[in-house]
Amino acid sequence: MLPMGDKPRMDGIPVELGVTERSQRDMSAVLSGVRLGKLRTALLFAGPAVIASIAYMDPGNFATNIQAGAQYGYGLLWVVLIANALAMLFQALSAKLGIVTGRNLAELCRDHLPRPMVYFMWAASEVAAMATDLAEFLGGAIGLSLLLGIPLLAGMALTALITYAILMTDKRGFRPLEMVIGGIVGIIAVCYLVEVLISPVAWGEVALGTFTPSLPDSNAVTIAVGIIGATVMPHALYLHSGLTQARVPTPTDRLRRRLISFSNREVLIALMLAGLVNMAMVVMAASAFHGGHSDVAEIETAYHTLGPLLGGAAASVFLISLLASGISSSVVGTMAGQVVMQGFVGFRIPVWVRRMVTMLPAFVVVTIGVNPTETLVYSQVVLSLVLPIPMIALIWLTRRRDVMGAFANSTGLHVLAVLGGALILALNVVLLLQLAGVGLIG
Repeated sequence: MLPMGDKPRMDGIPVELGVTERSQRDMSAVLSGVRLGKLRTALLFAGPAVIASIAYMDPGNFATNIQAGAQYGYGLLWVVLIANALAMLFQALSAKLGIVTGRNLAELCRDHLPRPMVYFMWAASEVAAMATDLAEFLGGAIGLSLLLGIPLLAGMALTALITYAILMTDKRGFRPLEMVIGGIVGIIAVCYLVEVLISPVAWGEVALGTFTPSLPDSNAVTIAVGIIGATVMPHALYLHSGLTQARVPTPTDRLRRRLISFSNREVLIALMLAGLVNMAMVVMAASAFHGGHSDVAEIETAYHTLGPLLGGAAASVFLISLLASGISSSVVGTMAGQVVMQGFVGFRIPVWVRRMVTMLPAFVVVTIGVNPTETLVYSQVVLSLVLPIPMIALIWLTRRRDVMGAFANSTGLHVLAVLGGALILALNVVLLLQLAGVGLIG
């Protein structure tokens, strides 16, 4: 086990060394009241939420959003809006937990829960990490396979190499890795801006679908539940607290309060961007497929249908965004897996070992011929089963004054978190029942 004061590490690199000493000095100066300029300050404190936001733009989102837009046009955009608001709430709580305590969610569970429960949580979280990486790794492999015209297995091998190369940038800490991930987020956003500009969008209907809730039938309920129920990802909750713990020294409550304020702004901006990307996915699918191709439900079908409808450029941009999403989310999933393992049980393994272990199920799935899109769906079911563990732990810990001190959640915030958590968990139950063939509606 790690001594109480030890911090988890990525391949021998402490998590808190995500920023250089110079960056830490600059952040400390800003927290103390020194002005460095708005843009420089924003960039200085950016990173953790940007990385966490990748969880909300992974290949699983692609599949669900394509189905939503193809089958119901712009009618389910309001679901994406609600899902994004819930994501902001829980990622902000995770970031606050790391800032205030200097420890991550997995470490605090190890500190405050019985040992058998800690090992159970670790095992469940490792299963979730494999399910997460399965979806993300497959997404990148599908993108490379379609873009380069190579077999899916070859695409998986290339995805593994690219992912490992990006992970190696952590040799100098997390800051270079954050910059790479931030650049990839920008690529995804630009890709969907291009898609929206290419597509013949009915903006009046977009506004109506965003702010007017409606669920036409039971299948719409299933898709809506899929969008919301798998929104807050278990690994993102663990990782965000790990990226904010001891990022910059905050010895006083005043400094912690200011750092939390910067963190909340970053969460708002990063997840707002992720939400806009998800809405753009739905808009693109609605404008391209809803009129005459509402049966489009798979990523490969969407790609092959986009070309004839909107041109080769639209199809290529779609694949580039999918590839960027798959690779970046796979990197983030590996990082989260390291934080989970080291936080719960103190094991330290090389990144390449974890990379091999978590991508093995994807190779098995493809080798035995399972449909990749169906695999994405089943991976979301696994995540739905595991999600209550970190979510309940996060709500419980951020409410405790012996853990959070003056930063414990207020009654109002606690009630909001409990209601949000209850909604997500209830929708996950509905999703699981419907996937099991239990019709609850219609």
